[in-house]
Amino acid sequence: MPEIDTDYLVVGAGASGLPFVDTLVSLTDARVVIVDREARPGGHWLHAYPFVRLHQPSANYGVASRPLGTDRIDTDGPNAGFYERASAPEIVEHFGAALDDLVASGRVTFLGSHEYRGADADGHHVQSLETGETTTIRARRLVDATFTAADIPSRHTPPMAVDDDVRFASPNALPDHVDAPAFTILGAGKTAMDSCVWLLEQGIDPGRIRWVKPREAWLFERSFVQPLDQVAGYMQMQAHWVSASARSTDGRDFARRLGDVGVLVRVDEDVEGEVFRGAIISQYELDRLRTIENVVRGRRVHRITSTHLVLDDGEISAVPGEVHVDCTAHGVPYAPTRPTFAEDRITIGYVTLGIVPWSAATVAAVEAIHVSDDEKNRLTPAMCWTGSTADVIGMLHAGMSGLSARAADPAVGAWNETCRLNPAAGAMAKAGSDTAIGDALTTIITEIGPALENLQRLAGQPASS
Repeated sequence: MPEIDTDYLVVGAGASGLPFVDTLVSLTDARVVIVDREARPGGHWLHAYPFVRLHQPSANYGVASRPLGTDRIDTDGPNAGFYERASAPEIVEHFGAALDDLVASGRVTFLGSHEYRGADADGHHVQSLETGETTTIRARRLVDATFTAADIPSRHTPPMAVDDDVRFASPNALPDHVDAPAFTILGAGKTAMDSCVWLLEQGIDPGRIRWVKPREAWLFERSFVQPLDQVAGYMQMQAHWVSASARSTDGRDFARRLGDVGVLVRVDEDVEGEVFRGAIISQYELDRLRTIENVVRGRRVHRITSTHLVLDDGEISAVPGEVHVDCTAHGVPYAPTRPTFAEDRITIGYVTLGIVPWSAATVAAVEAIHVSDDEKNRLTPAMCWTGSTADVIGMLHAGMSGLSARAADPAVGAWNETCRLNPAAGAMAKAGSDTAIGDALTTIITEIGPALENLQRLAGQPASS
């Protein structure tokens, strides 16, 4: 049985694992073994639907040590006027090149097509999915980079019964069904929105699209999440975020306050937003989605037959030959939070707002810079994303507490200010010459204390030391 001695065993080679290892290797002399069930890196991007693109700019995605894209401003289409958003093949290529760099360092080993099988007194055990051979790995720390693993459409089990004669597809197969006489999109999230917009961009008349969305979602308006030369909008979003946190009475009130200033938007402004999962949308996409008038709200589908859909409270007719597109996968599934640092384990969850690679790189930087697990956890409190607006206060409290603590830490703060995965990187240097950034920073500094106090009270959390 092969044996390997290393400092870190990282399980997962996707958007959590590789950014973590990339930053860790850049800041320490650690040796790392990465294990993944896939033969190559990329995580859920290896199975993405063909028309998907990043929600956020490429400038803030991937690993910190190498760029993703060229920081181009798109001139047409749904992303016109904003920084480019990579396609799935571009992201997979980026992660592949990043892994090549890491392996070339001589300190990183990649075991693709291997599955983590657990640990005993002899060490951690991983098994080849090709040969069945087991390798024992003795590591100082196990890093779980699968905690935020996505529930992806192509591998998702539909939550409803589907008769055999029904035309049913995942978004991955949607391009094969553009000849359908009608389309029913199932789901209220970003995948459903992507599918609707893609169909409309292919010239499908909105009258041929029915959208079954049980709940309305709050979405980030894209102009507020831009980096680099457009970072003023991001800083204004942060200022609104902190200001709303200081005054909100609950999660729904927080979302409404950000909705009032345009930071958060809804496809249907007449319906209360119940979902908040951090998805991002442009005004172009909103305008396109609002052309779809056949929207079934507040009800879930339990069964699909060739003639009708069975809902919570009745049935609706199906169009003969229509395709039903399953967009009900949850993306990042809800899981109770775990401490980021615990004995011999590191769990990579969300510690920054909505961007997995930035969270992973932040955890690595904190691991490299500090010794005490208590101090590391103070700097990286785990954020719990349930997807419900009603539950957002706990997430806000953890996220803002960590952000404030890291900003006050000289070493971590300095690293964060120059990390390309941080959307606000470089903003401090522009504050003196950009009034919008300066005003936003003033608001953040003034309101951060009251915001933390209010969130702590609402969340019922003990005061941090």
